Amino acid sequence: MEMIAYKIFARKVILYTKWKMCETTDELLRSELFAELLQRFCDGLTEKQSYLLNIFENGTANETAVAVLRETLQHLAKLPAETVAKIVDGSDSLFRDVELFSEFIEQLYNYWREFDRFILCDSEGETLDKRPYRTFNLTIEKLTHLIRSAYRDVEENLTATHPRIYRQITAGAEIAAISLPRKPDLPDYLGAKLEGISVIRQVLLNPPLILNPPMNKRTGQFVKISENPLAAIDFEQDEWLCYPAKVGKLIVLVYFHAAFFELGFSLCNLFELADDADLRRKPDAVYAFGVPQGSLDQLGEFPTVFYEDEDNDILVAAAPNDDAFGYFGYLKKMVLTLHNIKMMRAGKLPFHGAFVKIQLHTGEEKNILIIGDTGAGKSETLEAFRTIGDRKLKGMFIIADDMGSIDIDQDGNIIGYGTEIGAFLRLDDLQPGYAFGQIDRSIIMNPAQTNARIVMPVTTFDMINKGHTIDVILYANNYEQVDDEHPIVERFNDVEQSFNVFREGTVMSKGTTTSTGIVHSYFANIFGPPQYKDIHDKIAMVFFNAFFSKSIFVGQIRTRLGIAGYETTGPEEAAKELLAYMSGTVKNAGAKS
Repeated sequence: MEMIAYKIFARKVILYTKWKMCETTDELLRSELFAELLQRFCDGLTEKQSYLLNIFENGTANETAVAVLRETLQHLAKLPAETVAKIVDGSDSLFRDVELFSEFIEQLYNYWREFDRFILCDSEGETLDKRPYRTFNLTIEKLTHLIRSAYRDVEENLTATHPRIYRQITAGAEIAAISLPRKPDLPDYLGAKLEGISVIRQVLLNPPLILNPPMNKRTGQFVKISENPLAAIDFEQDEWLCYPAKVGKLIVLVYFHAAFFELGFSLCNLFELADDADLRRKPDAVYAFGVPQGSLDQLGEFPTVFYEDEDNDILVAAAPNDDAFGYFGYLKKMVLTLHNIKMMRAGKLPFHGAFVKIQLHTGEEKNILIIGDTGAGKSETLEAFRTIGDRKLKGMFIIADDMGSIDIDQDGNIIGYGTEIGAFLRLDDLQPGYAFGQIDRSIIMNPAQTNARIVMPVTTFDMINKGHTIDVILYANNYEQVDDEHPIVERFNDVEQSFNVFREGTVMSKGTTTSTGIVHSYFANIFGPPQYKDIHDKIAMVFFNAFFSKSIFVGQIRTRLGIAGYETTGPEEAAKELLAYMSGTVKNAGAKS
């Protein structure tokens, strides 16, 4: 039997294997990992002076007592308590109070399940990635069954009773991945550092996952610097993984440290995983998430930085291994910043918004782009569309949930693209029915805190990458009340008016970052455009002129998401009004003079 290789980082347990893991309960309870976890659990009880220590002689969990406990548990998995008490010398105290001992075992089981648990299958020299589900069955499924069986056998042999209700919780690993070393097509100064890090090829999740990253908000901006941020970084290669993300038409290699594994693996609900053909081409960007603390402090005003290597046509970004940056937004938004820079360099207009295709009962299709800052109500309005769509729409398709780009094709048509197959949404702002209806596919982050988030797939890669003509472009206004002078849907009359509103980027902060109150961000998109303002201004003016020359509806929609009491009704009414206009029920939206 191959020994379990493992590492423990804070509240994470990472198991490494090339093939099968433990075959029997006995092997599991005799493993080094179980011994370490048992010792850590007992040390924690000692630190708290827990009443559970009373199972030990004199209430002391010393080295000898823990060794006896471990041997006792190994036998209890196979034999009844009265037999084990006779076999294991020194175990008498453990059986003095069977109810207390049972509670100790229950709390030990809970302690294990409080860890975020990962299995990494290294397929180098093997063919694990050729039959991935068989591999996952031999690792994650096997471990789950063994741990549940061990817990139940120990409890039943101790108490001589059987449960009436069996709860099939995920007792083993929550996430497993098959990875293998790949040599990406990178400049030498990057390849030498990164080529030994394994690249994820398949992922297995057991959703819904409930994660509690150390941070629940993002602050600061991503800072452009003039030198490679990875120049002085040494990578402990067995502590890193690479998620090769397809971000629209781009390939971004996202390297993440074990301290942030729960965030790195969450990318699989947001970005399509690159295939073998994608990995044979030169990536557009590299992002190292979790480099050593302090290594970026001298490079920029804020230690989330990126560097544009124009000679090699590649972007390089980094963020530090610090709990202050342990929030999924730092991972997602840097990747999208890199995407936006590449789009601007290609003469395309990046947008921070939601783009949806709706099919009306008349047979018409309309593609609606809602642009706005974080918390402006873009996604919430689209979710309201989904809620009312069963009755009033033939179909609805998400093209972009948060970020994308606009291009002008050779015939002068305005075409929009998405970047993500998933959504990173505020749980509180979702329609309850939809949120719970999709929860079995989701990753939930910090559910007990403000700005609780959910990451879930919402569309397909073909849909975001196909390219769709744009019929309506709206700015999401979440801060103004609706009245006769301020209709829910309002059309702008000319380029200058619309350009200024979009450029000013006014929004009532919803607490998703550390900003509060009315704030302004350049084009509601701090992810690339402000760092390249001169380039972006020129591109944006070209596109806004094109919008009006093509008679595209350009205006704003008042979601009222930032106004107390309208968190749900505001987006609902906005969706209804927009749908009425698109259906022709309302002939003309209000015009801004």
